[in-house]
Amino acid sequence: MSAEGLRLRPLRAEDESSFRRAVEEFAGETPPWQFAFGFSESLAFPDFVRQLEGQARGIGLPEGFVPNTFLVGVVDGAVVGRLSLRHSLNDFLARVGGHIGYGVVPSRRRRGYATEMLRQAIPVCASLGIERALVTCDEHNAGSRKVIEACGGILEGISDPDGPGVRKRRYWIHTAAVKRGPPNPPESGPGAAR
Repeated sequence: MSAEGLRLRPLRAEDESSFRRAVEEFAGETPPWQFAFGFSESLAFPDFVRQLEGQARGIGLPEGFVPNTFLVGVVDGAVVGRLSLRHSLNDFLARVGGHIGYGVVPSRRRRGYATEMLRQAIPVCASLGIERALVTCDEHNAGSRKVIEACGGILEGISDPDGPGVRKRRYWIHTAAVKRGPPNPPESGPGAAR
């Protein structure tokens, strides 16, 4: 499968089974990685989708969160990854998390999906008024480093953690300067504001 078939779009209620498989795969990672903040087995999936839609508008944000857009990378109807686009930076995001965080389902890695998801997110950043997007990765994560650099990331430097943790490579992407392929914006309709 080629990354060219990937579509970055808002999560939909009909993505439930594929989304749950992605959550399970990430939970099996060492260390476990949280695929979606706020997702709980006890929450009805359509309610979770509505929760994400609200968070994009700044409604119902957990403490310490900023408005954010949650998008999924979909190939042939299957969720292969997710991308969180934070509309602004708080202190934590400015130091560690950045504007964009992404992850590809472990069984779907090394197919170019992360690069394509990040590439498609850049015009979304620009539409939100983010002229320079901060993207970070662990210092020794060669795969993420290549993804960010392939999407125009310019290394600002490497930061030390504020306590336990790993050093982070800090990149800036000028959203208006990134060369893109054919436009592939998130679809309109319910949840498109994320």
